[in-house]
Amino acid sequence: MDIVRMEDWGLGLDASKPIVISGPCSAESEEQVLETCREIVKNAPGQVHILRAGIWKPRTKPGTFEGIGSVGLDWLKKAGEENNLPVCVEVANAKHVFEALRKRVDILWLGARTTVNPFAVQEIADALEGVDIPVVIKNPINPDLGLWVGAFQRFYAKGIKKLAAVHRGFNVPNSAPYRNRPMWSLALDLKKEIPGMQIINDPSHICGTRDLIAKVSQKALDLGLDGLMIESHINPSVALSDAKQQVKPEGLASILNNLVVRAETSSDPVFNSKLASLREDIDNLDKDIVALLGKRMSVAREIGQYKKENDIQILQAGRWEELTSARKQEGDALALSADFMETLLQAIHKESIDQQTEVMNNGVEA
Repeated sequence: MDIVRMEDWGLGLDASKPIVISGPCSAESEEQVLETCREIVKNAPGQVHILRAGIWKPRTKPGTFEGIGSVGLDWLKKAGEENNLPVCVEVANAKHVFEALRKRVDILWLGARTTVNPFAVQEIADALEGVDIPVVIKNPINPDLGLWVGAFQRFYAKGIKKLAAVHRGFNVPNSAPYRNRPMWSLALDLKKEIPGMQIINDPSHICGTRDLIAKVSQKALDLGLDGLMIESHINPSVALSDAKQQVKPEGLASILNNLVVRAETSSDPVFNSKLASLREDIDNLDKDIVALLGKRMSVAREIGQYKKENDIQILQAGRWEELTSARKQEGDALALSADFMETLLQAIHKESIDQQTEVMNNGVEA
């Protein structure tokens, strides 16, 4: 896909620096939207590039605040014009699209609950056919890279080339301390799947609490993501949605002022020489790891042959639980995360099962 990058959207964005999107989770009143956006610009001058506010809010249960509706578009556009900044809103169906276009909203975004539904994505893409407007797509709720990529493909097929992504984490079990587990590898995989894709990180939805936003924002930039979408409210304690994850404008400024923006590469020959040496060490260690994995699988095949000769099942659940528990403890002692150890052990276990299955089925000698 030949995607048009954010700096070429015609909105005055400079993607040589992190693009920052901010504003309230929900538009609640004209005063709240205008005052919040004024204070954002006042406290973080030149650091926020796009203003946002939720107009229609997809809620899990009825009876909760589901957004102020189309009237909020006027408030957000007024805030954008007052501060000379483009504005963006979430759309979830064709009606939302038509309302947003009628009010001349600058950027549309699809939320996670929409991206997960190909029918909804296609409806919105169809509604935008022939329209020259940037579309930003959040990752689906569940960790499905194909759904995320597919959403971009649907818009691209309709002629929408001004595209970018938002990484807001994934709703999976055991996400603590986060509201949504970051699963950074999926965001990086998106960049591999769609070269040139720019990704904005949404630490507000990943964290679910304002206390973690600074840490997650820094990690996003360290991993090479292209910007941040941070929710801000003039008085978060009375916010009608996601109160705990919104920061006051001065809090937003503090987060942005303390971020370290690192360069992608260096021209320093001393640095590059040392880096090349360390990478050579990595290459040699990787060769050792592959050789050890080969030896481990050789033993797995030998076990498979022995089980076959004695009519024993391949999978031994008790042994697997014992092994994973022990290896995770060993990994923890070496500062290896539980998530990494789980992924690694699952991959090794699957290959071991496959190797033993081949022995069982084909009579391969160990």
